[in-house]
Amino acid sequence: MRIAVVALGKIGLPLAVQFATSGHDVVGVDTQQATVDAVNSLSRSYPLEAGLDDALRAAIGDGRLRATTDFADAIPGADVIVVVVPLIVDEATGEPDFTWMDAATRDIAASMTPGALVVYETTLPVGTTRTRWKPMLEAGSHLVEGSDFHVAFSPERVLTGRIFQDLRRYPKLIGALSDEGARRTRRFYECVLAFETRDDLAQPNGVWDLGSAEAAELAKLAETTYRDVNIALANQFATFAAAHGIDVHRVIEACNSQFFSHIHRPGIAVGGHCIPVYPRLYLATDPGATVVRTAREYNETMPERLVAQAEALLGSLEGLSSVVLGASYRGGVKETAFSGVFPTVAALAQRGATVRVHDPLYAPDELRALGFEPHSLGDAVDVAVLQTDHAEYRALVPGDFPGIKVLVDGRNATDAAAWRHTPRLVIGVGSAA
Repeated sequence: MRIAVVALGKIGLPLAVQFATSGHDVVGVDTQQATVDAVNSLSRSYPLEAGLDDALRAAIGDGRLRATTDFADAIPGADVIVVVVPLIVDEATGEPDFTWMDAATRDIAASMTPGALVVYETTLPVGTTRTRWKPMLEAGSHLVEGSDFHVAFSPERVLTGRIFQDLRRYPKLIGALSDEGARRTRRFYECVLAFETRDDLAQPNGVWDLGSAEAAELAKLAETTYRDVNIALANQFATFAAAHGIDVHRVIEACNSQFFSHIHRPGIAVGGHCIPVYPRLYLATDPGATVVRTAREYNETMPERLVAQAEALLGSLEGLSSVVLGASYRGGVKETAFSGVFPTVAALAQRGATVRVHDPLYAPDELRALGFEPHSLGDAVDVAVLQTDHAEYRALVPGDFPGIKVLVDGRNATDAAAWRHTPRLVIGVGSAA
């Protein structure tokens, strides 16, 4: 097959490499010239994505993969076009902004040739594939969906850092707009993916056709929204437990010893491209979903709640020096999308504290580019707030923060024994250690 992958970002590039590794000819198209040049010249490394560097080098070396900024080069003659363009969500309103995806879809339509299968992998509000992309593709191509070309939705279900592993581990969900589109979509993914054998699934691991694009769209939103709601419930329990002298982590461990309980871990923030975003996409088509809305709003309050606990312990944060530990939204990932670092820094600054940020994955200049003043471990500080569960932070001790008055551990990541002589506020634990 000749495959075009539209957008060579954190998901698109590994997908393009996966397709090329499976023996197909792949053209990646991206609007950023620097991204295209880096792929073609192998001038950029991707150490945080397991296996990507070696696989990319092999794919480029074999001539199976190349990149371009020109849709008119990548799209004509493609048997399959896979779209992984980011869908922007307005942080203030929570509403989806289709600007980038609309532009990409119009460019695809202008160059698409008969016989193509267009598969959207970007997470979408329910109904978008049928009501937005189909008419846009038809209008721009002057072709008819269902006969001249086919459209399907198949959500990406991978985590940054382990994409190739997740492609094998999880069933590939698909939903097309026609029976023939479904047949072709199934055949495509069966040709480019290999699946692990799993005994825990209701049906064999592989390509699962959910019967419609809408069902596949909802499946992606449901599995991620569930996590946000579950975390909100854990955070609600954590807030209550802390107020009543209870260790919520022991409670959750006890609850989850029962087969039907799967309570997630509480935390200072829910970040990343997925969990804080996809509930908003769900709400875009189900605005009356009060459970989803309340959970999202509650999770957004957590940085403020934990900083308020530190203020209550110390009396005031006015004039104190503070550091937020972790700019990344998740441990081991160099990414700040919707990271809790931003509201945590804001909550500290609003109380009059001077705020710096530390992250082992970011150089000082990179932190400054994000708008933060960098902190070095060993520098004096009054208040430290652990926001990201980087592995490096598990070994932190009071000596890393001369003069520290309180550690706020928003991930329950530090060693209680190491902090037994220093006040330590832990999310979901009743009193300072």
